[in-house]
Amino acid sequence: MEQSRLTKKERHELILSEVRRSASIRISSLAMRLGVAGETIRRDLIELGEAGLLNRTYGGATISLVTSEPVIAERSQTMIEERARIARGTARLIQKGQIVMIDGGSTTYEVARSLSQSKHDLTVITNSIGVASVAGANSSFRVILCPGTYDSREASVFGEDTIEFIRRYNADIALIGASGLSADGPSDMISGAAAVKRAMVSRALSTVLVVTNDKFGRNSLERVCPLDDISGVVTDREPQPDLRAAIESAGTELHVFADR
Repeated sequence: MEQSRLTKKERHELILSEVRRSASIRISSLAMRLGVAGETIRRDLIELGEAGLLNRTYGGATISLVTSEPVIAERSQTMIEERARIARGTARLIQKGQIVMIDGGSTTYEVARSLSQSKHDLTVITNSIGVASVAGANSSFRVILCPGTYDSREASVFGEDTIEFIRRYNADIALIGASGLSADGPSDMISGAAAVKRAMVSRALSTVLVVTNDKFGRNSLERVCPLDDISGVVTDREPQPDLRAAIESAGTELHVFADR
């Protein structure tokens, strides 16, 4: 297939691939390489920028990368209603008697609280002190707290001991959060957290990613897994068209619990 006959989706994929490889791109060089007009590339960059997949610059673009985020105590004070809707929606996906792995995070904490208020007889395996505490308030729950090195910024434990402990168990479902979600999959700023998420994904029959809409199109430091490793995404708003298409292409079920 000639480059001049690439579809818009194929151009977008090539543009994102190039910007990830070289960190920045120029409109003029992309237009020459793809055999299209500079104005076509400029429109492509506008669409990708609006989707949060890259940062537009004068004459080109750079990768959109999350390099830091507030501590969990600060994050829990934002997007409060959005997290609550996600939590209630996620709780509907969990059945009585299931074994559920839940990683640490402000959104997963809200999910655990909703589960504690609405479900019975769950086994919860977590690396989060907060999740363990709120889940433990339900006397019918069995709560298993992972060992590891405590991170006060995240109120969770990480490290080799945590990973090895998780690998001892099997779960029906893993509920994980992320710092960002793009067509590449979920990502996280903290390597230890990303490792815990991967371990949980590997030990669960299915995995549900719970993310607020501000994570859409963001790439953080470390990718957790590809999108097709995720069974479902629960969020509070429709993703941008490109991201929605990537989710659907991966065979991942999208659950949107928007404000009414």
